[in-house]
Amino acid sequence: MNQDWEDRVTAAWADFDSRPQERADEFRAVIDALVAELPEGSPDAPFEQACAWDSTGHSDKAVPLYREALARGLTGYKARRAKIQLSSSLRNTGRPQEGVALLTPELDAPSDELDDAVRATLALCLSSLGRDREGLSLVLGALARHLPRYQRSMANYARALVEPRP
Repeated sequence: MNQDWEDRVTAAWADFDSRPQERADEFRAVIDALVAELPEGSPDAPFEQACAWDSTGHSDKAVPLYREALARGLTGYKARRAKIQLSSSLRNTGRPQEGVALLTPELDAPSDELDDAVRATLALCLSSLGRDREGLSLVLGALARHLPRYQRSMANYARALVEPRP
C-alpha cells in the first residue's frame, strides 16, 4: 500500500459521500477493486471492505470483516477506527455489550482525534444497555473540553452522574 492507493480510497469515499444511497453497489465494487491490489493477508483489505459494507447499511456484513482486520494485525489509527466502527456495528446488530467491552479499554488509550468518537459510540452502546447515566457522563465529559466556557462545571456534572451519591 502506498500514498497513491490511499488517495484513491479517499477519492472513492468522497465520491460516494456525494450520493451514498444511489451508488452503494458501485461504491462497494470500487472498494473491492482497490482491495484486490493489496498483498495477500493485508489487514487493510477487510478493514476497507468492512467500512464500505457498514456505510451502505450492512452492519451485519461489516462485523466479521472488522474482526478479521484486527485479527490480521491492523494497527494504529486504523485499528482504533476499526474498534469504534465495530462497536457501532455490534450495537446495530443487537450486541451492545460486546461494543462496550471493545471500547472501554480505548478510554485509557493514548489520546488522539478519535477520543470523542470513542466516547460517543461507547455512550450509544451503554444507552442500548439501559445505562443512560454512564453514557451521558461520557458525552458531557467529551463535550466539556470543547465549550468556550463552563468546562470545569460540565466536567464535574459528568463525573457526578456516575459517582456514588453520599
